[in-house]
Amino acid sequence: MSDILIVDDEKDIRELISDILEDEGFSTRLAGNSDDAMREITDDQPGLIILDIWLKDSQMDGIDILKAVKRDYPDVPVVIISGHGNIEIAVAAIKQGAYDFIEKPFNIDQLLVVIRRAMETSRLRRENLALKRKDGGEAEMIGDTAAFRALIGQLDKVTKSNGRVMLSGPSGVGKEVAARYIHAQSNRAGAPFVTVACATIEPERIEEVLFGRESAERGVEPGLLERADGGIIFFDEVADMPLGSQSKILRVLVDQQFQRVGGADKVKVDLRVISSTSRDLEAEIASGTFREELYHRLNVVPIAVPSLEERREDIPTLAGHFIEMFNQSQGLPLRELSQDAVALMQTMRWPGNVRQLRNLIERVLILGDGSGPIEARELPDSGEGAAPSDQVVLTGTLATLPLREAREVFEREYLLTQINRFGGNISRTASFVGMERSALHRKLKSLGVVTSTKAGARVASVDKEAAEAE
Repeated sequence: MSDILIVDDEKDIRELISDILEDEGFSTRLAGNSDDAMREITDDQPGLIILDIWLKDSQMDGIDILKAVKRDYPDVPVVIISGHGNIEIAVAAIKQGAYDFIEKPFNIDQLLVVIRRAMETSRLRRENLALKRKDGGEAEMIGDTAAFRALIGQLDKVTKSNGRVMLSGPSGVGKEVAARYIHAQSNRAGAPFVTVACATIEPERIEEVLFGRESAERGVEPGLLERADGGIIFFDEVADMPLGSQSKILRVLVDQQFQRVGGADKVKVDLRVISSTSRDLEAEIASGTFREELYHRLNVVPIAVPSLEERREDIPTLAGHFIEMFNQSQGLPLRELSQDAVALMQTMRWPGNVRQLRNLIERVLILGDGSGPIEARELPDSGEGAAPSDQVVLTGTLATLPLREAREVFEREYLLTQINRFGGNISRTASFVGMERSALHRKLKSLGVVTSTKAGARVASVDKEAAEAE
């Protein structure tokens, strides 16, 4: 994309322009008609096109070629030249996406200025897109629990394929981070990752946003699908996509092509699709708000992203990661976590999952006084971290005491909390609470506390029938 394609039916003109540009250090290619021009463009996308409006003995004129280039290669700047220039032609060319219009006979210095500006604009646009792809979002996966390792194992299996992936899980668990991880590890890592926030796009604008639009006034405006060409399109919270748009997305998945709003030509794309949802799509299908065929097209490889409560042992690691991240990005204090703070965070409820933890760490770093360790008193013990009204609230102090110092009334909730805190590991729980493992097993049985596997991790819960029988 560093050379310049010169398209003019007059051999003397195109060779003159070529000689001038090559003297200035540019490399050039030449085409005398529309067929040669389109072949050169298709074979090797140029960095810029100098295009004559009137082409003798050609199937397409300059405006037709301009439309085709802006449709298929929207980032390639086109400078129009013509010996029959007038205001109407210039306006038409600019509306169709031309960078500039120069009338013959042209001034060489003027032509060089326009070309350099167009090439620089194109370079900056490509660099900007590259930076957006690089910094568009976090792709680093943090954790070491069994549930987390099971998730990574599933993600690694799908990175090298083009299969469609459906990521499910409650809000805030990191479904977009998982999608970006797939992108970063795939053979499309150098191509775009484009997020479609289905819940935030106005229903009446979603087709325009996805497919782009064409109009005489504003020319071609690419949509998100077109911008994702060659890479990954991520439909975030796909259940919120309007029903009317779902059928059109379904057609794109089948054909890998679409029409812009207001346009007549087909736009071909090469896309890998990843979707996410925090809702039960089968229930949405039953209620008539989600198309069953689209569900089956998107749900080729279903992957469940575990909640933070299913990976409590990762909380200190995640919190430390966020502390370092906010220190680097915002200059916030680089503080450690006290043992009491860790214990409280591992016993809190996290309805907002990893996003809630991230927000809590940011708030503590902003509002905290000093650079010493973060203490449990700086964390909330009610509100977002409170237990439901029918459960006992565990304070940071209580969660760090041996069982013998805890009151009898708190035994069941205390042990449930500690077992889940240690990922279902009975040995570590027994060691922490100060009991022999066999004694702890007897105590758990008497309390009706059982452990089971969920999302690759051991989770403790109350067997109500066993508890009532005791």
